[in-house]
Amino acid sequence: MKNQLYKLALVVVAVLSMTACDFLDVKNQSGLDPEQATDAERFCNAAYASLLNMRDVKLWAWGDVRSDDAYKGGGGTNDGYTEHCYETGTHITTTFTEPDGYWFIQYCGISRANTALNALNMVSREEFPEKTVRQAEMRFLRGHFYFLLKILFKHVPYVDETTPADQYSLISNRALTDEELWDKIIADFKFAYDSLPETQEDLGRANKYTAASYLAKAYLYKAYRQDEKNNVVSINADDLEKVLEYTEAVMRSGYDLESDFGYNFLPEFENGVESIFAIQFSKDDGTMFGNLNFADFLSVPQGLGCCDFHKPSQNLVNAFKTDDGLPMFKVTNGVYSENYDIANYSRTKPADPRLFHTVAIDGLPYKYNEELLFQNSWNRNPEVYGNFASMKENVDPSCDCFVNLSPYYANSMNKILIRYADVLLMRAEALIELNREMEALPLINQIRQRAKDSADGLVNYSDPDLKPLMEIALYENGVNCTWDQDFARYALRWERRLEFAMENMRFFDLVRWGIADEVMNKYFQSERARRSYLQEAVFVKNKNEYAPIPQQQIGYSKGLYEQNYGW
Repeated sequence: MKNQLYKLALVVVAVLSMTACDFLDVKNQSGLDPEQATDAERFCNAAYASLLNMRDVKLWAWGDVRSDDAYKGGGGTNDGYTEHCYETGTHITTTFTEPDGYWFIQYCGISRANTALNALNMVSREEFPEKTVRQAEMRFLRGHFYFLLKILFKHVPYVDETTPADQYSLISNRALTDEELWDKIIADFKFAYDSLPETQEDLGRANKYTAASYLAKAYLYKAYRQDEKNNVVSINADDLEKVLEYTEAVMRSGYDLESDFGYNFLPEFENGVESIFAIQFSKDDGTMFGNLNFADFLSVPQGLGCCDFHKPSQNLVNAFKTDDGLPMFKVTNGVYSENYDIANYSRTKPADPRLFHTVAIDGLPYKYNEELLFQNSWNRNPEVYGNFASMKENVDPSCDCFVNLSPYYANSMNKILIRYADVLLMRAEALIELNREMEALPLINQIRQRAKDSADGLVNYSDPDLKPLMEIALYENGVNCTWDQDFARYALRWERRLEFAMENMRFFDLVRWGIADEVMNKYFQSERARRSYLQEAVFVKNKNEYAPIPQQQIGYSKGLYEQNYGW
């Protein structure tokens, strides 16, 4: 069952869903009274409800389709034209409505968090004993929304609950430096970490370790110092030490890896031991359609509904291939190179088990259902976008969580925003960059061991022809690898790709590491032979790392906001 927090949030969703959330005009129009303790609680629930308002955000378009992990998919290149332009790096304009919508949605969440904080400031702890905890939750949520804005746009205006409304139009998106904006985000997460309990009765609420995980993530991003042109110019050791501090706190908690990788993406296991923070979706909750995952509903294969967007790339599928159980990268004169010779999946060539939890492949069970084999005919436009489909965000159509909104289909499975595996790999990354790569080795191997243990759900089919060929091994220094810093860094980055494939992280990882141009242009070169629409694709260094500030927002600010470099 969904938690009580979600039910409480529904009370205010209908009231606030029509409320204007313009960053420049965040006055309360809901009819709630900020000076009443009961209304303060409802304002907090309204801020949580902002997490559900993801229809226009489509994190997959920003984190996966702009990377080497995914093709846009859909009916063709003009179906979702903005996403096509971002995928290929061509014909991007500053007036596209989708980035402006993303900006707007995040500032709606920030506005609600600020409104709730103002309401909380007006009630006493005697009236509202949960005051400090709710303040911490609101600052956590505000940090989350700013984090999403930061990694997409880099330079955004910062307002909090202390900012007078008549000052909004005077705040530039360059009022804070890149580092100072990270510090503001970190301060919100730190307050949440210091003030939140270790557990919450309502599973959808942030707790101490949720905040610690986000603190580690924010410090990790901040550690990679960038210049104005988005080049990574240094990696700050003090920030990396903070990553270690807060990942250690999470590792001492009750969170852990699921015993099977696939459990993270099945509705019957939601809010499990690995889920540190997740959006709580639901159906049959008294709203018109249910508060379903509308952000991902376009990824349902055409053979099961609509509309076959967010499709794994051949390049991603190849990345799961193994040689003696290890990823197929090699060193030639000190230069790492990926093996892209495998053009099509074959049961004669082994792969990491996570491939079959992540990618729907012709002739194999869809979401572990032996009675539902994925077929190439389910692909909407295979000539353009190939024959694979994404599975993590989708569900078995026989699940009562699969909802027909003809012609679309959505589902009510939770969406995990951060999980314990991310904590382990963030820690491993920090250790490697601190020249402590031997301490990172067991962390990466812990992830790989779990992947190895996750084959059970894939081999227990009654029909032996449905069993894919899987092979995965741990890294053994001096046996199957030389675990120096260079090798460890490459292995870590590869591991993040396999573990979080199609989870909307890949592009942001590449930008953080400062290798987006190198990886993407190499990807375009290798994929042009397979995908004709990528013939002119290009990643422009010192420009395409971030989306441009929406021209609509520059207009609203009367030219106060400065455009990102290169745009």
